[in-house]
Amino acid sequence: MNLLTTPFDARSRASEVLDGVDLTGRRAVVTGGASGIGAETVRALAAAGAEVTIATRRPESAGALVREGAGRVHGRALDLADLASVDAFVRSWDGPLDILVANAGIMALSTRTLTPAGWELQLATNYLGHFALATGLHPALRAAGSARIVVVSSGAHRGAPFDFDDPRFERHPYDPWTAYGRSKSAGVLFTAGARRWTADGITADALNPGYILTRLQRHLGDDDLRAFGVLDDEGNVTPPSYYKTPEQGAATSVLLAASPLLAGVTGRYFEDNQEARTVRGDEDAPGGVAAHALDPEAADRLWDLGTKALAGRPDSR
Repeated sequence: MNLLTTPFDARSRASEVLDGVDLTGRRAVVTGGASGIGAETVRALAAAGAEVTIATRRPESAGALVREGAGRVHGRALDLADLASVDAFVRSWDGPLDILVANAGIMALSTRTLTPAGWELQLATNYLGHFALATGLHPALRAAGSARIVVVSSGAHRGAPFDFDDPRFERHPYDPWTAYGRSKSAGVLFTAGARRWTADGITADALNPGYILTRLQRHLGDDDLRAFGVLDDEGNVTPPSYYKTPEQGAATSVLLAASPLLAGVTGRYFEDNQEARTVRGDEDAPGGVAAHALDPEAADRLWDLGTKALAGRPDSR
């Protein structure tokens, strides 16, 4: 299969990607859309004419974007780590849904933290909550006729295949970056598993937005930030030249969400506005999507695990 290419690159902005695209009459949900690349995703979709709902734990934090959207942008409460909150969001949704951008996430929590339901918090937020949201909104996505699901993943998935034997770190020591990477592998596997929805006109693709300074890094200490090269010895934030602006980081999200160039494309992984090559998880070369994140057998197994978890089945562990 040839890799899909586009005229855009790593420095393209979200507004450039959607230049000339008319989304009038389309409806979108962007989780975590009140800040960072989520906010720029909301801006670009709304500027193209879409009605956009920002799904966030604190809807008041989206106030400025809602006002900026001039009636096309709305805020609604959603806590992805709380399945009751996800269920309430789904039950309150009315009508078709054209675009679902699974953008919200947390990264590298220093200590193992569990949700009330017993799930490790990064996995619960980055994967399970989004799985619950997408499956709950499946009738609305199907009703749209040609809906798109976009999952914001990370290059961190490459070194961390999903661990079906110990997803909650009950048997092995907790590691913040391993937990984050596994949750991001799970997100890509969801897009592979969503091939079962192709007949409903629903596509699902994943992406790595690149390096961007946003609130995602709020749990990192100074040592971590220095390791990423964004904090100098005097404590000044100095991002390296390869870091993107939030609007550049959102470009690949809106490409997958709304560009005509990706009509009908599903189960693929993109970075810098191009489809990424498949690599081994232990390859040193930058970029690419790990084969373990596209494995259809693992995708189906994870789909079953998620379905059991949502049903409260004890064997969902």
